[in-house]
Amino acid sequence: MLCKLSARFDPSRDVGPWLSERPGREGSADAGGNHSETLHIINVERNGNVLYTWKGPQEYTNVGLYDNDNKNNQHLYTFEKDLCVISCSVNHEKTLLAISFLQTRQEERKLLFQTVPKCLALLIEIHPLNNVKVLKAVDSCIRVQFLYPLTEKKSSSDSCLLLISEDKYAEKLDIKTVREGDRVTIENSNRLLKERIVDDLIWSQWDMVEQRLFYIVTKEEERDTLHCIQFYPDKDAKLILEAPLEISMADIRLRSVNLNYSYYQDQETIPKPLDLHIFTSDTGSLCLCYSLADTNSKEVSYSVAFLHKGYSKTYIVTLEERNSPQIKELVFLDLGSYVAVYLPGQFLHLLDTQHPSLICHSFFLSGEEAKINPLNADTVFSPAKSSILDRRTGKIFTVEMSPEALLQFLWKSKSDNDQLAALHCLLLHVGSTEELEDQIIQWLSENASSCFAFDPIQEVIIASLHWKLCLESSHLDKLLLYTSLPNWKKDIPGILCEMYFISLPSLKVRNCKGFWEKLNLYLEYVKYFEPPLDFSHKVLRREWFKLLSDEKTAARTSYLKSIFENTKKVLSSLHTWETEERIAPLFQDEDYQQSLLTGLMVAQLKEHLLRPLRYVGQKKIDQIAVDYVSKLLDLICRMMENVQRKYSPSSLSFSCRQPEKANEVIVFHIMCRILQAASGMCLPLPPGFHTRHLEVGMRCFPLHTVLQYIDHGVLHLTEKYVLNLWKESDNTEQNMKLKLSILARLPQAIGGKVCQLWNHPLSTSAIARNYVKLLLEKLRSEQYNIPFTDRISTRIEFLPLNYLVTTIVEMERQGWAASLEETNMNARMVEEVALKHTTMLLGLFNEPRQNYESSSVRILNFVPFNIQNSTEDNGYEAAILHLKKYHNLCLLLSSFKSQSLDWLLKTAYYWMCKLF
Repeated sequence: MLCKLSARFDPSRDVGPWLSERPGREGSADAGGNHSETLHIINVERNGNVLYTWKGPQEYTNVGLYDNDNKNNQHLYTFEKDLCVISCSVNHEKTLLAISFLQTRQEERKLLFQTVPKCLALLIEIHPLNNVKVLKAVDSCIRVQFLYPLTEKKSSSDSCLLLISEDKYAEKLDIKTVREGDRVTIENSNRLLKERIVDDLIWSQWDMVEQRLFYIVTKEEERDTLHCIQFYPDKDAKLILEAPLEISMADIRLRSVNLNYSYYQDQETIPKPLDLHIFTSDTGSLCLCYSLADTNSKEVSYSVAFLHKGYSKTYIVTLEERNSPQIKELVFLDLGSYVAVYLPGQFLHLLDTQHPSLICHSFFLSGEEAKINPLNADTVFSPAKSSILDRRTGKIFTVEMSPEALLQFLWKSKSDNDQLAALHCLLLHVGSTEELEDQIIQWLSENASSCFAFDPIQEVIIASLHWKLCLESSHLDKLLLYTSLPNWKKDIPGILCEMYFISLPSLKVRNCKGFWEKLNLYLEYVKYFEPPLDFSHKVLRREWFKLLSDEKTAARTSYLKSIFENTKKVLSSLHTWETEERIAPLFQDEDYQQSLLTGLMVAQLKEHLLRPLRYVGQKKIDQIAVDYVSKLLDLICRMMENVQRKYSPSSLSFSCRQPEKANEVIVFHIMCRILQAASGMCLPLPPGFHTRHLEVGMRCFPLHTVLQYIDHGVLHLTEKYVLNLWKESDNTEQNMKLKLSILARLPQAIGGKVCQLWNHPLSTSAIARNYVKLLLEKLRSEQYNIPFTDRISTRIEFLPLNYLVTTIVEMERQGWAASLEETNMNARMVEEVALKHTTMLLGLFNEPRQNYESSSVRILNFVPFNIQNSTEDNGYEAAILHLKKYHNLCLLLSSFKSQSLDWLLKTAYYWMCKLF
């Protein structure tokens, strides 16, 4: 069961033994069992004390109190007659008792020829027993309730009592007491101050914990309106809320919710046409839940108006075949962040009140999973948050969502809706801890590919970050994403949902605190912030790509410096990953792109939060942004750590594919899912992630597969991996093939460093290609007016290339290139000549020179040596070296076919003549 119940109060456990031990007329040694049959819970006060009645000898009615703090019982008063008590309350000091009851039939027979009131409301001095004052003697029922201070520093000289009558009004009585030694008496008991606070009410609900009265009034030609009066410790009462309702409450009789729990009210057989409850949460949500009783329909409908969001949802549930022909009463329960709608034997619907926009964030359970044991659900309701009273047994349960049951539910769930609801309940409402997150990560490692309608890794990251940051500041709940889903289009089997927009409530008091302040934030958000102020990952991605592609300017360089300062702040908070022993080899290298994204995300978060939270302060906002990204990287690191510990792949970095590495294949695919989740929402990855991904991929797959992963962006080449690969691997045939394939795919920044480490023709060619391309692009640019040679900061130890640079500079100064006579040369022909000439000089091809085209011979005539006539070894080696470089540079020319082809060919012809 997802809902875990624990009996906070059990009459047979907490009251029965005390009744059995009471001497005299109220009890006897064997009276406990007899009394338990007549023991009824009447009220639960704000401090948790429970008021109850039981019948003593001669059917006398006794009133007792169970002290929740001291775990003991106290007898308050005895009526020497049988009473039908409908309401009872005791003040905070336990000196005054207010009680209302109905006259019994025996009493009515005694006063047969007199006009007697049906209901009496009394105020009794009980410390010690003194006066009894009649407050009301009327024919309608009266509910009584003492106000309790919100602080414990309340003077014992004042008490306030609420009286709510079925005649549709409510009064507040101010009662002053006088203490004389151990005696406490009412001062001027005949002149109690009364104040009429409500008229024309048709429904009311008392919130004992927060000391506020919700009520509905109806007026002709006007919509029914929900109101709320907040009572303060200084006896002040303020009308604080008004909300027009979209439902009609006409023609229903007065009903009071949570104003005492009369056993006799449960015995009434009058049907309840409308069952209505108000539920609030500490986060500021305000929900009005109601349902119409319909015992003959095959469907059940109920509505929840999310007043803090500005919309209402009506749910229609198709009932399954049942053994019982009668449908029991639908029950609404307050579970804090959830509202539970419970129909015994049919379904349990847990509605997320904080984020109700997507139905997939709520549970809808049926069958065995929908049971809440040991509730007798036709007589239960919620007197307070996360509390359930079973009026049949008198037990009071504390209810909470069980993390263990939720985790089991998550593991066995097959539908995306159930998995998503369980994840959000665990992370946002149960309370995310590292231990709980580790268990969720374990589920992710085995089920990351089992969800089709959402990405579970994205959802865990976003929901966990939302919960952690919102603990620090409630304002962030409206500004940070709580889900990765923009919408949910799938239906949930067995339930239909219709949404309607409703009028927003209005607060009548400014500068509210506590719940009202948080509710006001919701209302202000709905009123003034359209579209929603969620952090945009699309904007982050667009700015990131722009920074990667932009040329460096003075302003851009300054901006980048501030971004990398943000990155340093983020990584400094993760220093424990560097100092502690970790299995996952992270934070061991730098990744320019991910470092840029990390710092940029901090900058974008600051900008996103600054406007709506300007009053919070720049320093606090900066810290929130850094904490968000730090926690994000930490969560991804812990995912990696969990995967490494579970599958224990080898840490060997530079070996190629190994057989029978099934665990490493699993690790590789999990890392692919993490990479996919991060890329989908443009989330930064911790330094070293791409390096480790490469290492695992190289060990799992053949080279051609790895190269395909690189070409499609699944694997990313990193500087650390490539440099270590060149340093630590020898030049065997297999490694040479690997290096050549990697080198051809390297970005220019990394390729320049790698080529310096490898004495290989392809490496030399890469150096020449990249360097000459850079110089020629600068040469053609019109924005540089300084001499070309002054912009060359370094010289590469490659003499033909340096000679080429000098030649091009000289060409630029003399301006002779335009005067060269036209030739019929083209890039393809130059490449072909170079290849044929190289193969001939190496003895691989022995075709006579005269068979070449005239343009080819024209070039070859400038070569000052003939390899076939050379007998000196040194001359042979020198020739081979020059020809290799000659070949590579000819290949270079063909790569510039799209850039001023005619000019480049003329330049190359002149250069080759000078060089050889």
